[in-house]
Amino acid sequence: METIKTVGELLFALLILMGALLSAVSAYGLIRLPDVYLRSHAAAKSATLGVLCVLSGAFLYFAFFLDHISAKLLLGIVFVFMTSPLSAHLTGRAAYRSGVPLWNRRIQDDLREVLEKEKAVAASPERDVPQE
Repeated sequence: METIKTVGELLFALLILMGALLSAVSAYGLIRLPDVYLRSHAAAKSATLGVLCVLSGAFLYFAFFLDHISAKLLLGIVFVFMTSPLSAHLTGRAAYRSGVPLWNRRIQDDLREVLEKEKAVAASPERDVPQE
């Protein structure tokens, strides 16, 4: 029984360590990456993967070894998982619409076509005609 407890503690510690390492790599990416879009991507990966690994490791440790289900940790996991990708997406889209330039070695610009279609729909005269 003591061996199972030790292995469980080791697995949860590795999960927490993996989250900390992902956050450290993300911090390095925030410093080294050249434009706001790539930095936003690095920050989103940190929050989504790194923080979720740390919170999940702590939640599982409390659940299995202390017989305590932490609602705060569970809510933290749920809200980080829901809000981090969304906020990174909206931040990047707002930067693009504001005219922040892409990195000069960027190969592909997927958002340009989408925004051109949105502008065409918004400028069409059919949009202003009331529907009966």
